Amino acid sequence: MPQPIVALVGATASGKTGLSLDLAERLGGEVVNTDAMQVYRGMDVGTAKLPEAERRGIAHHLLDVLDVTEPATVALFQEWARDAVVDIRGRGATPVLVGGSALYTRAVVDRFDFPGTDESLRRELEVELERVGGPALHARLAGVDPEAAARIEPDNGRRVVRALEVIALTGRPFSASLPRLEYADPLTVQVGVDIDRPTLDERIARRVEEMFATGFVEEVEALLARGLAEGRTAPRAIGYREVMGYLAGDRTLAEAIEQTTTATRRFARRQDSWFRKDPRIVWVAHDDPDRVAQAVAAVTAVSA
Repeated sequence: MPQPIVALVGATASGKTGLSLDLAERLGGEVVNTDAMQVYRGMDVGTAKLPEAERRGIAHHLLDVLDVTEPATVALFQEWARDAVVDIRGRGATPVLVGGSALYTRAVVDRFDFPGTDESLRRELEVELERVGGPALHARLAGVDPEAAARIEPDNGRRVVRALEVIALTGRPFSASLPRLEYADPLTVQVGVDIDRPTLDERIARRVEEMFATGFVEEVEALLARGLAEGRTAPRAIGYREVMGYLAGDRTLAEAIEQTTTATRRFARRQDSWFRKDPRIVWVAHDDPDRVAQAVAAVTAVSA
């Protein structure tokens, strides 16, 4: 029998990384990144990417696989991640997925088939996005698919365009193509890291301060020289867009720090809201000394 697939989920700064290492050690596992921005080379400080020296000798997959000028898509990531899972299980190890990108995690563990694309239609919608702006295009989406619009932020023009493209191509709501709460492989368990909001807010503030104190601005400068601003996906990362604004003279450094903290806290709330809607997740408290044992017990119960 193959090893179970373990997905560790939760808000950013909740403690997923440390727990993923503990679980991988206990289960004889390897880590598969499911953070949408950690796939980019050079996006290290701003994504809290774990340095290789701190990975305890545990193999990590899907880190540093794209340049910042290359677009990342959920469909492509799904293919990569599922291939990694097959490879890891083929060697008798346990894949431990970890990351805060809920859609990326769901694309790997759930039944989720992607509709095709039409480059001509996509370009038309992108031109319209440039002409009328994200909120106006989002309002159009709300008129034809309110459920999809409720799930997509008005300023996420790329996802709004994709939703409208799928609706035009399939004649069905975009929401109908989103993942169902049905595991692609029944030997799957999701473990969530539960953390109270005041503690999480404090952790986020500390993390952002540490990022800026340990070379975040310099990292963004180096990435701009490698084409960050021309990228389709990477420039949208929280913190990077704020630092780019600072470097362009649009805000002060203090404002960039404050705005990064606020945006990260807002994102963490969206993450928590998304994951809380999934009744299959087994939650463990971030500060429970028995959290590793509880997580291992949940995995054991699935594979029993």
